[in-house]
Amino acid sequence: MAQRAGSADLPLHGGRVPKWLGERMTKLGAVITEAVVHHYGRDELLRRLAHPFWFQSFGAVMGMDWHSSGITTSVLGALKRGLTPLSSELGLHVCGGRGSHSRKTPDELVAIGDRVGFDGGALATASRLVAKVDSAAVQDGFDLYLHGFIVTDDGKWVVVQQGMNGDKRQARRYHWLSEGLESFVNSPHTAIEGRSQGSIINLADRRAERSRTGQLDLLATLGPDRILREAAALALDIAKPAPQPDQPLLPHLIMPAHHDVREKDVNMKRLHGNLAAAADRGPEDFEQLLLVRGVGARTVQALAMVAEVVHGAPCRFSDPARFSLAHGGKDRHPFPVPLKVYDETIKMMKSAVQKGRLGREEELQALKRLDDQSRQLERYVTGPDLKEIVAGEFRNSPDWGGRSVFGWEEER
Repeated sequence: MAQRAGSADLPLHGGRVPKWLGERMTKLGAVITEAVVHHYGRDELLRRLAHPFWFQSFGAVMGMDWHSSGITTSVLGALKRGLTPLSSELGLHVCGGRGSHSRKTPDELVAIGDRVGFDGGALATASRLVAKVDSAAVQDGFDLYLHGFIVTDDGKWVVVQQGMNGDKRQARRYHWLSEGLESFVNSPHTAIEGRSQGSIINLADRRAERSRTGQLDLLATLGPDRILREAAALALDIAKPAPQPDQPLLPHLIMPAHHDVREKDVNMKRLHGNLAAAADRGPEDFEQLLLVRGVGARTVQALAMVAEVVHGAPCRFSDPARFSLAHGGKDRHPFPVPLKVYDETIKMMKSAVQKGRLGREEELQALKRLDDQSRQLERYVTGPDLKEIVAGEFRNSPDWGGRSVFGWEEER
C-alpha cells in the first residue's frame, strides 16, 4: 500500500519563468530524466517523482526558486516540453498541467492509450478520481489548480498536483504513485506537502471508512433535505473535535518564507563533499578522460550536484536549498543563474547520455564516480561557509554569464 512519504511548507510565489531559463530547464530536466531511466529504469523515475524531497531538489538544481510552489508548475512544464519528443523512445508521457491544461488530462490519456496500447479510459478515470480525492475527500483549505499525470507505456503512473490557499499565501502539493495502490480512498497518497492548517477533513484516510459508510447510509435513509436540517441544528452547538489518534512520524520538509538561502537551509557537510569531489575528480575525469573543451572547475561543481539528483538515495534530499547552488536562481537567490555554466552542464549531460545509449559508458560512469566521491569526502572535509561561497558566485557572476529576472550581471 502506498503511504504518505512526508510533507512540506510551500510559499506561494507569483511571476513567470523567463524564456531563457524555461528553455534550459526543459533541456536539463529531459536529460536528467534520461539518465535516471538509463541507470535505474522508468519505475524508479516514477518513485522519485512521487517523493516530495527529490522533486523539490530536482527543481532547485534546474535554477527554479528553491523553496517556492512555483517549482511544481515549472518542473512539470519543463518535463512535458522536454519529454514529449522523447516519448516513443523512453515510453514516458507527461499529461495535464495548470488550469485549463489540467482538465485536458483525461482526453490526453485516452489519446495516448489508443496510440501505445494501454487502457486510456481506465487511466482517465484514475486521473479524475485522484483530483476528486484531493479536492473533495481531503478538505484542507487548498483549492486544486494544477494536475500533472506522468504515465509509462505499461500503464504505471505518478500524479503530482497542487492546491493553493490564497489567504495564507501557501500551497500544498499532493503526490500519488500507482505502484502498490489498492484503493483511492484508503490512505492512497505517497505524500501530501504543506503546512498544517489545524484540523482537516480527510475522508481518504483509512480510519475514515466508518464515516464514509455512515454518510452513504444517511443519504439513503434520511435523504438530502433531512441531512441539511440536521447539519443546521448541529452548527448551533458545535462540540470540540475529538482528539485524533497519533499517526506515525513522517519526514516534514519545511520550505521557509525567506527567499535567500541561509546556512541553516543547507547540509554543509554534503555541500563540502560536493565541492571537494569536484576538485578531486574533476581534473582526472573531465579533462584527461573526457577531453571536453570548455568544461571548467565551476561546471564540475554543478555536475556533482546534478549527479546526486541522478544517483542519490532519498535521504540525500532533505536540504533542497543545497541543489540551488548548482545553477543559482532566477530571482538572484542564492545568486544569479550562471548561464555559461548551465549550458556546459547541459552539453556535458547530453554527451554522456547520448554515448551511453550507444554502449559507451565512460562519461556516465565518470558522473557516477563524482557522486560516489562526494559521499566519501563529506565525512571529513571542511570548506568555506555559505556566505563565502555565495559571495564568490556574485564576484564571478559577470564572467559566468550571470542572469536573473532583473537582467544581466555587470562588473562592479
